[in-house]
Amino acid sequence: MKVAVWTTRRVVACNKALLAVLLLMLPGSVFAQPLPSAGMADQRAKAVTQVVLGILSYARWPVEPAQLRLCLVGPTEYTDDLVKGTTQATGRPVTVKRLLADNPSIVGDCDAVYIGKLTGEERARLFSALIGHPVLSISESDDQCTVGSLFCLRVGDEQVSFEVNLDSVARSGVRIHPSVLQLSRRKPAAP
Repeated sequence: MKVAVWTTRRVVACNKALLAVLLLMLPGSVFAQPLPSAGMADQRAKAVTQVVLGILSYARWPVEPAQLRLCLVGPTEYTDDLVKGTTQATGRPVTVKRLLADNPSIVGDCDAVYIGKLTGEERARLFSALIGHPVLSISESDDQCTVGSLFCLRVGDEQVSFEVNLDSVARSGVRIHPSVLQLSRRKPAAP
């Protein structure tokens, strides 16, 4: 399995649009400073929103949706900011809704899924349902970034990063712009 890792500190080869998104997320950036009333949870939620919107902006579906539909599946920790609904930098609106993992409408009603904590069985059923459908998946807490997830978030105190599961990307039907993949560095193979 090929897995690539991307962090917000690696901005050398990115284009201007991606650079703007990344600058907002860099620790110590003027833009990343917490608001006086914002706590650590709010900062993380905002950083996760920026990373998720960045990922979505570099994805292309076989039929581009006029309004991107992001579904939150399972209990999540960092989606408070996403739930409010948002607009991508391109101006395309993103609607966000919560669905249960076993909801059969996920395949037809979601262009992307943000996956929270699911049991192994729920996760397997979800990815089984997504096979053959162009749905981008982002896992909030998948330690190994395996079994279906295209992107796996790593939320830390000072930054949000993600891993890319290249095998899942290849099978998904969703194209990811090379700028995102070029920023990746390959994870060393396990001994």
